[in-house]
Amino acid sequence: MFSPKRIMAPIDFSQFSLAALETAKAMAKTYDAELFLVNVVPFIPTLPDGVPYFQEGAYEQQIIEAAKKSLTAAADDAIASGTRARTKVGMANDAAMEIVRLAEEEKVDLIVIATHGMTGWRRLAFGSVTDKVARTAECPVLILRGNATQI
Repeated sequence: MFSPKRIMAPIDFSQFSLAALETAKAMAKTYDAELFLVNVVPFIPTLPDGVPYFQEGAYEQQIIEAAKKSLTAAADDAIASGTRARTKVGMANDAAMEIVRLAEEEKVDLIVIATHGMTGWRRLAFGSVTDKVARTAECPVLILRGNATQI
């Protein structure tokens, strides 16, 4: 019987990923597994208007700190419900490959990830982090499909 001991929940803080996080928390509690929450920040973020180029490092640090704060809040919520949880902010321009790399490094037994539910030309145009994770991860991947009409 499959009984994961470390469950990864990659989240981008969209409604879809937060819904998948709820499933991951429930599974972690059921299997008495550790919940590993991950958010991937791009190495070279696109600077918004009004942020001078020479402040790129400070801007990147703000993004990382915001991700850490949000992940910590999600982990604290899981811990309050009786689930062991920890967090990690990954940095990469390819979010899917960073998720897979962290899963392998942390010996994750299961990845629970949301898809935004894009189909047809939109999926072809934008690609999918979830698809790439599912194709390349060495552990099982549970994909929770979002409602395509809410995009």
